[in-house]
Amino acid sequence: MHNRLSESWRQLIGFAPRKPDAGQQQTEARVIHRTKREDKTRIEAFKAHRADIVRSTQWRNRRWAVLIATNLLFVLSFWLDIQLLEGSLTASRFLGFHMIDLNAALQVALAHKHIPINLIIGTVTIFLFWALLGGRAFCSWVCPYHLLAEWTERLHLYLAERKLVSDHTFHRGLRSVLWLLFAALALISGYTVFETLSPTGILSRALIYGPGLGLAWVVLLLLFEVAYSRRAWCRYFCPVGLTYGAVGSISPLQIGYHLDSCFHEGDCRKVCLVPHVLDCVIKGRASDTHVNIGADCTRCGLCVDTCPTGSLRFEVRGLQNLL
Repeated sequence: MHNRLSESWRQLIGFAPRKPDAGQQQTEARVIHRTKREDKTRIEAFKAHRADIVRSTQWRNRRWAVLIATNLLFVLSFWLDIQLLEGSLTASRFLGFHMIDLNAALQVALAHKHIPINLIIGTVTIFLFWALLGGRAFCSWVCPYHLLAEWTERLHLYLAERKLVSDHTFHRGLRSVLWLLFAALALISGYTVFETLSPTGILSRALIYGPGLGLAWVVLLLLFEVAYSRRAWCRYFCPVGLTYGAVGSISPLQIGYHLDSCFHEGDCRKVCLVPHVLDCVIKGRASDTHVNIGADCTRCGLCVDTCPTGSLRFEVRGLQNLL
């Protein structure tokens, strides 16, 4: 358990996944790996017919519905003046109870050099909420930029298929460097610098209060992702993802991987925003028959929808087949 958690944190801050050696694999997992190597016919036969399998979109549809509904609730509360959910995703009040984005809370505390009681209440509330649901679920289930980037990603893939653009990658450790940089800037300048650049905050405020010049920055980011680097902000740059990933590392809600039923067709890694967390699905890599996907997982459910054998599924840690 300790080794898995430390490996999960290594990947979260930007290190590449480590391939487990034979001594790190559980006996039952080694038996399954050996059986699959000796029985290649069954796996190849499945891969030949996987195109005929109808893939589900139920988790994607649920996620889109929750994301749109959450952001719409902010909009309606403001425009109808019903004071149900006041503020924006950066800082808000739900029925008068304070909530604040964890990364924004850190920026405010560093910039102002003190922590007011409302900040403590809002931070603890949000921390507990996302600690239960899985930290980076915020990214895929709530963040409006994630939804726009997911939609425009289709344009990137369309252009890439026609050789009009190509995908350029960055080192994932850059996100950790930017996290430290923006924290230092807040501490030194006394100003929450990142909040002026965060597409999450810009879009949330634009939806609620009306568009501003900050939307030009959001458009530039989306164009950069379409033309140069697929999903670059969420994959390589966004400090918010790092903050919520750290919280999600202790969450009971996980996506679990089951080795015995997997045919290693690789479709899950193709749709995953952070495919390094699915390194265990590569043939011969899983260290156990059941593996919880790491802290950087956004719990978007795309891999669950895509997996034709149900080898990836939402679970509560310690319990299986609950969802």
